[in-house]
Amino acid sequence: MADLRSIDPPFVAPGPSGVAVRTRLKAITTEDEKVLRLVGDHLGTLAGRDLKARCAAGPEHDTGQWAERKRTLTLETSSRWAGSITRATHDQWALSRRAQLAHIQNLEAGVRTIAHRLSLQIGEKGTKQAPGGYRTKQEWFAKSRRLHVLEDRLTAERADREAGRVRVVRGGARLLGTRHNLTTANLTETQWRERWQAERRFLQADGESGKRFGNETIRVTPDGEVSIKLPGPLAHLANAPCGRYLLTGTVVFHHRGDEWADRAVGNRAVAYRIHEDVQRGRWYLTASWTIPPVKTVPLTQARAKGLIGVDTNADHLAAWRLDRHGNPCGEPRRFFFDLSGTADHRDAQARHALIRLLHWAARHTLAIGIENLDFSAEKTREKLGRRKRFRKLISGMPVSKLRARLVSMATELGLTIIAVDPAYTSMWGAQHWQKPLTSNTRKTTRHDAAAVAIGRRALGHPVRRRTAPPPHDQSDRAGHRTVQARPGVPGREETHPSVPGQRARPAAPDVRAKVGDQCAQHRSGHAAEHGSRQQDSLPLSL
Repeated sequence: MADLRSIDPPFVAPGPSGVAVRTRLKAITTEDEKVLRLVGDHLGTLAGRDLKARCAAGPEHDTGQWAERKRTLTLETSSRWAGSITRATHDQWALSRRAQLAHIQNLEAGVRTIAHRLSLQIGEKGTKQAPGGYRTKQEWFAKSRRLHVLEDRLTAERADREAGRVRVVRGGARLLGTRHNLTTANLTETQWRERWQAERRFLQADGESGKRFGNETIRVTPDGEVSIKLPGPLAHLANAPCGRYLLTGTVVFHHRGDEWADRAVGNRAVAYRIHEDVQRGRWYLTASWTIPPVKTVPLTQARAKGLIGVDTNADHLAAWRLDRHGNPCGEPRRFFFDLSGTADHRDAQARHALIRLLHWAARHTLAIGIENLDFSAEKTREKLGRRKRFRKLISGMPVSKLRARLVSMATELGLTIIAVDPAYTSMWGAQHWQKPLTSNTRKTTRHDAAAVAIGRRALGHPVRRRTAPPPHDQSDRAGHRTVQARPGVPGREETHPSVPGQRARPAAPDVRAKVGDQCAQHRSGHAAEHGSRQQDSLPLSL
């Protein structure tokens, strides 16, 4: 039997560290839009130059070079705009470095898998831990060519990383690729150009605690007035004192508006970003700020009342409530969502499914156990082979977004999220729980059984239902009950005392002598398992 990989212990997922809310800029005039585009284009050009300088510096970049970049930008903007640009540039460069490392690891995994399968005989069967050889000579030949392609890509990526080079597209590589497929995207060149320019604009400013309303560059008053500090070359466009431009109309934050107003009145830092949605013809304002870390609940306290195990799938969340002993209670629940269509539609579907799950958990004041999934290394074509539908299924599961949004929404409701290792939950859940939980009126699916396995792992119990039965002998059979009282229950290994009084039928002369001798009873199991007296409510899971 092959060795199973080690399973990480469950842990309480930490809460979010920041908040972002968005609202629409309504009632702005054509002149306001013109000024916003001019400022965004000017700052976007400077951001592109700064990104080029940061990428050229590579990993050897230090604080002195950072200060020099900021001084250079200050000559054409202001010190605050320059600080926002350099900080955003540094974050983008760091993100690109992490993505580059993940891409290298993905290529290395693909090269290892193909090289292993090429080393085997054609048609050789694989195991659960390693794939077998390729099925035909044609497939072997095609994969040998792909191996050379992946090795060339891996060599180039390693060279870029050693040299400190990263490749970043301001505006997005996907939108850039759309330029060569305008017909497929149903776009004209003018429409694409408008989107491209909108994505490359820079209109975001970091907040400053102690400054008026928490931000001197993009200022939003508690009454909703929005004003922008214009860069030096565009100062002639100002319509307010101190080189500022005041937008027409006001904004209202419907979500977390009270929290935002408290920070603005208290002059605490709030970062703002203004961006244009070209498809809808609208402008939006996003406010964000950091929040103190939420104190996590101890794992023992989160498990006290039981919890809800949740299995994440491509089109629904399978959930089942478990008591503190790990026994399923009630009926399984499924929360469906549709991830087709636009990004806004997919996001709304996911939020709707999560809020129904959270309301169910809040009614019973229960924690939620969920898998700590990460499919970044499990959706490659080399690992999953010809199973294109399965690859597409895994790639379409927004596990990271679902987990992050679930943790954020659960924190607002005061619920606890317990993350568990996803290893073998579906397989062991189907093996130990699918059949026992199936009845004439309920058909248990693999996903429902996986939810039970996830919940038991979050509670600290083993996935399997029962302990191993004793070996064969004359008084015990391997198929007998194995349910026992929990460890630590007083008297769990002792015999029941003889109860005096009248009996329903005459007892044998030596019954009281044999009442403490469990081995004298010719029955399956011990008397403690068949009597009417119980030391404690016996869980079915031990």
